[in-house]
Amino acid sequence: MVSNTQLISPRLNQLQQTLAAGNTNALELFWQEVARQETPLVEAVEDNDEEVWVTFLWRAAEPVENVVVIGQLASAGQDFAENQMAPLPETDLWYKSYRLRADLRAAYCLSPNDSLIPFHQVEDWAARTATWQPDPLNPRTLRVPEHETLLSILELPAAAPQPWFEPRPGVPAGEIVSHHLQSRILDNERTIWVYTPPGYSAAAEACGLLILFDGWAYLEVIKAPTTLDNLLADGLIPPFIAVLVDIVDFGVRSRELPCYPPFADFVTQELLPWITQQYRIALDPARRIAGGFSFGGLAAAFIGLRHSEQFGNVLSQSGSFWWKPEDELEPEWLARQFAVNEKVELKVYLDVGVFETEPTYGNGPSMLAVNRHLRNVLQAKGYPVHYVEYAGGHDYLAWRGSLAEGLMALVGTKLAGGHSRVDQITLSSSTGRPEIDEILQVGGFSHHCS
Repeated sequence: MVSNTQLISPRLNQLQQTLAAGNTNALELFWQEVARQETPLVEAVEDNDEEVWVTFLWRAAEPVENVVVIGQLASAGQDFAENQMAPLPETDLWYKSYRLRADLRAAYCLSPNDSLIPFHQVEDWAARTATWQPDPLNPRTLRVPEHETLLSILELPAAAPQPWFEPRPGVPAGEIVSHHLQSRILDNERTIWVYTPPGYSAAAEACGLLILFDGWAYLEVIKAPTTLDNLLADGLIPPFIAVLVDIVDFGVRSRELPCYPPFADFVTQELLPWITQQYRIALDPARRIAGGFSFGGLAAAFIGLRHSEQFGNVLSQSGSFWWKPEDELEPEWLARQFAVNEKVELKVYLDVGVFETEPTYGNGPSMLAVNRHLRNVLQAKGYPVHYVEYAGGHDYLAWRGSLAEGLMALVGTKLAGGHSRVDQITLSSSTGRPEIDEILQVGGFSHHCS
C-alpha cells in the first residue's frame, strides 16, 4: 500500500477537511462534481502561471493493491513506483497529484493492480498492458496501433496549438489510395498508402515527395494527409505526394528501420522507381523528404545520410538515435557516422520531448540526450538543422502537431505567425563550427546518460 505522503490538490484538501468534519455525503458530491467537470482535476498553482496542479483520480469498486498513472507526464514517466496513486484515508478514492508545466500535452492511462514491470523487461506486452484502462471520467481518447490500447488525452491550458491535423470545413481533401508492394530485396510485402494533393493530375507540374515510415500510424493517428491538406490550403507548403510505408509486423520493424542497409536499398531501388512510374514526382532531392518517428526517425536520418542524392530533407520525430549495432560497444552509432563522414546536401528537422529522459532499454542514453547530441554533431558539421523540444514525451499527441512544424521548417513557403509555442532552436551552416572532437563529448559517446 502506498503511504499517504503524496501531494494533495487544493480541491482534495478541501474534500479531506470536509470529510474529517463529519460530512459523509461529501465524497459522493465530489464524484458528481468531477463527473460533470471531467478528469483529471486541473488547478492553478498560486503565483505561478507556468505550472498547474493536475490530479488523477480512481474510484475503487473493489479492493486494489495499487493504481498507477501510465504516461510521460514528468521526468519519472516510467518509474512506476513513483507514479502510484495513494488512497484518501477512509474512502475508496485513490489519487495522484503532479505539479506540471501548463503547456503539457500527453497521452496517459490508469492501471489498477499494475504489475510494475519496467518496460525494458517486458516480454509479453499483452500481459503487461492487460490492466491498462482509459480514465473513466475523461471522454477524450486516442487509440494507438502498437497494442490496440485506448489512452486518455491530457491537454493543459497553455499547450501549443495544433491547428492542422483535424479536417476543416471547406478545405479540399487529397486522395488516398492503398497499394501492396512486393520487395525482392527484403523478401516481403507491405501496404503502401499514397496521398495525392487536391486537384492532382498526371499532366500537372511534378510534386514534392514525402515518404513516412510507420504508415498506418501516420495515416490513422497522426493524420498526415489532413495536415498536408490544411498546410497546402493555408499556402504554407507546396503540393506534396506522400507515401506512407507500413510495417510488416513489429518484429520486422525492429530489424528494418534501425539503420538497415537493405531497407535503404528497398526505398531507393524499389520504392522510388515504383513511385516515379506511377506519379509525377520532382527529381530535385531538395523537394524530397524522408521522415518518421522513433525508429522511423532513425531510418529517415540514415537514408538521408546514405542517399542524399535522392532525399535532401530529413524529418525526425523523437528519433531513436541511441541505437547501435549489436557488435558495437557504444550507443549513438548514426551520430558517429554523421561526424566522421563528409558533409552531404541535407536539411534536418529534429524534435523530441523534454520528458523523454528515461534511460533507453534500462541503461542507455535518453532520447532527449541523444537528440540534443545529434543536433550538436550536425551543427558542428555545418548542416542546416531545425531543432524543437516540446512539452511532452514519446507521444503521438505531440507528433501529430509537430509534423506540421517539421514540414514548414524544411519546405515551408512562408512563416505561419504564432503557429507554435514550442521551445525551438534553428541552427544553420552560418553558425559557429566547433571542433568535432569537442562536440562528440557533448552527450557523450563514451558513457551512458541517465
